[in-house]
Parts: sequence; C-alpha cells; structure tokens
Amino acid sequence: MYSHRTLEALCKEEDLVLRDLVKDFVDGQIMPVRQQIDDDTDHVLVRQLLEGLANLGFIRAIFPEKYGGLDLHSAVTLSLPLEEVARGDSGIAVALACCLWPFMPAVWSRNETVLDHFGPRFCGDELRIGCFNMTEPGGPAGGGGCDIENPGMHGRKIATRAVRDGDHWVLNGQKIWASNSGIADAYLMVCTTDPELGEEGVALIYVPGDAEGLSFGKFERKAGMAADRNTTTYMENVRVPLGFRVAGPGEDAKYFHANLTIGRLASAAISVGNAQGAFEAVLDFTGDRVVGRTPKPIRAHSIGAGMLADMAIGIETARSTYLSAAYRFDHPEDYGPIDSLDQLSFASIAKVYAADMAVTVSNRAMELMGSYGYVRDCDIEKYWRDCKIIQLWEGGAQLGRFDVLRAYYDLPL
Repeated sequence: MYSHRTLEALCKEEDLVLRDLVKDFVDGQIMPVRQQIDDDTDHVLVRQLLEGLANLGFIRAIFPEKYGGLDLHSAVTLSLPLEEVARGDSGIAVALACCLWPFMPAVWSRNETVLDHFGPRFCGDELRIGCFNMTEPGGPAGGGGCDIENPGMHGRKIATRAVRDGDHWVLNGQKIWASNSGIADAYLMVCTTDPELGEEGVALIYVPGDAEGLSFGKFERKAGMAADRNTTTYMENVRVPLGFRVAGPGEDAKYFHANLTIGRLASAAISVGNAQGAFEAVLDFTGDRVVGRTPKPIRAHSIGAGMLADMAIGIETARSTYLSAAYRFDHPEDYGPIDSLDQLSFASIAKVYAADMAVTVSNRAMELMGSYGYVRDCDIEKYWRDCKIIQLWEGGAQLGRFDVLRAYYDLPL
C-alpha cells in the first residue's frame, strides 16, 4: 500500500505503531463482518467490536493514569486510529469517538469530582459508553438545531435548563441526535443556567446513564451509520451533584467551543477513513474487471485512471489538512488556545473539505463499479450511505463554512 508521506512528517513513531495496531484489528475483526452491522438491530455485534477496541485501550485512552487510563491527549495520536476504524465502519468509529468526546472537558479542566466518579468505571474491564448531548429540537420561536453549536449565538439559544438546588443541579429539557444516546453510561449535557447570560450561562454537566428522570425515545431509522445509535433524550428534574459541572460560568463555554473543535477534527478523520475504504474497494474492482474493445482492466482506461487519480488527490489532501489542523490543536502555545476561533476555523476547514471529499469519492467509486457498486455485497453502497451524515452533523455543512470564516472577520451569524 502507498506510504502516506503526511504521516511521516506530522506523526511520532508511536502514533504510527498505534495506527498499525488498529489497522490489524480492522482488517481482522471489522472487515469480515461489516456487511452484518446494518442488520445488527440489537447492537450485539457493535458492542462486541467496541469491546475489542476497548481491550486495545481506546475507551480509557484520555483518562489519567491513576484511574488506569493512558493519558493520551494528542489530537494527532487519537485521529489516526479513528481514521483506521472508519475505514472498516464509520458508525463504529463514531460510537468509539463519542465514548471519549464527553470526557475531554473534564480532562482539560482537571475536574477531579467527575474523573474520580467516572474514571474507574470507564477504565475498568467492562465496556462503558459515553454520549455528548448538544443539539435540541427547534421551537416556534426559533433556536435549537445548529443554533446550539453556533458560536455566534453565544449560548443564548440553549433551552435545556440547569437550576441550582442546594448541593445539586436540577436539569430539564430535551436533546436530539446525540451519538450513543439511549445506550450510554454517562452523558455530558450542554445546558444553560440562564440564556440571557449568554456564554456566562453555558453549563456543561455530567449525568450518569441511570439517573432518575432521564428517559429516551425510539432509536432513529437512518440511511446509514447503523452502529451509531441516536434517540431523543428527555430530562425531567434530573438531579446531579454540583461538582458534575465541568468548570463554571464562562469557563464551560470555552470548553464547549474546544469540544466543537475536536469534534470537527474527528469528523474529518472519519471522513478520510470512509473515503480510504471506498477507494481501496474500487481500486481492487477496477483492477480485476476487464472491459472495452481491446479488453483491459477498467483502471487501465484513461477515464477510469483519471477518476481514481481525483479520488487519491482528495483523500491525500484531506488527510494532510486534518493532520495539520490536529497538530495545531496539539500546540496551543504556537497556534492559540484550543477554544479560539482560529482553532475552530482550521478544524472546520478540515471537516468541511474531508466530508465533501468522502461523499464525492464514494459516489465516483459507485460510478466506476456500476450496478456492483449499488449492491451490499461490494461494500461501496455502505460507504456511500455512511459518509453523507458527516456533512450534516455538528451544525451542518453551512455552519461549518461560517466557522471557517470566523478567523478572518467578524461574522455575526
């Protein structure tokens, strides 16, 4: 396989060792069963695969060593294996990433109360699943939806309320679309203590999966990403300790912005992995399939070779872009705080470009394979269905473009 020169330039040797470890797991465990994942309605196969990845250390990756974690915080280090998992199945990659994503703010803020409670559980022998809840249903007066993730709204459109009652927070509200919702052991809820306070009112609060007053709707039926479970989450007078808030007024908003940025980086890595998987499948097919007056493989014809070249260009440039943005995130001393608009802008460039690229690559792959690309046995249609949602989540394709521009001028949206 072609050696990715970008990796050699931006990654440490141990990053590549970790990537190769996951690659072996994907080739040996995910690829043979990936066509069964869409039919895994009871989530049994998905849990088995997540348990296998947990045994490699990924669920406990970001937790401090004193809890049994690996203390891995590098965006580059974590993105590479995520790309590999997505090459096998994007939904598995999302479910895995969202076990770590909700705990990033607790690690960044060094919240000992949260880490002491959840750390031993997530670093133990039993698989534990996390969920980060942002998006809310919109109402007649607007708000909800992508307004929650829009930094230009400064938290004023968040409807989920957190009210202090003695030594507890009491949460009321609804969340939708969150990955791993309905099956998670821990939830990080994006709330507000008062929407009129703007970012001072933003509160990130952890909720155990068995909390009283927490309930869920039915699982959504989607075109793809079957391994990524989504449902509506309801909170009715859910009580949690005061210490389960990430940091405090103003600080929670910063960690929320940083988590949006890391989400964009992960989305870009997953997109690249999805496109890489589709590219490898179509490369094999076009090497074996012979057509034309003078019979030769599809990829030996100039039109086929040109399409494959465009795919390779897109994948390699998207990989370079997300790794560069991840490197910037890992070096805030040189590129600005992790919650800055500059960091969000570069991560958004990576996500928007990679997500668009993955859709194009999977579509072109289907064109090269014809009807074979449209049937489940050949995998391409799954890559095609799975990658579309990456364009749409975390605020949508257009909010991502707005966020790119926030580093260049004041965009009041």
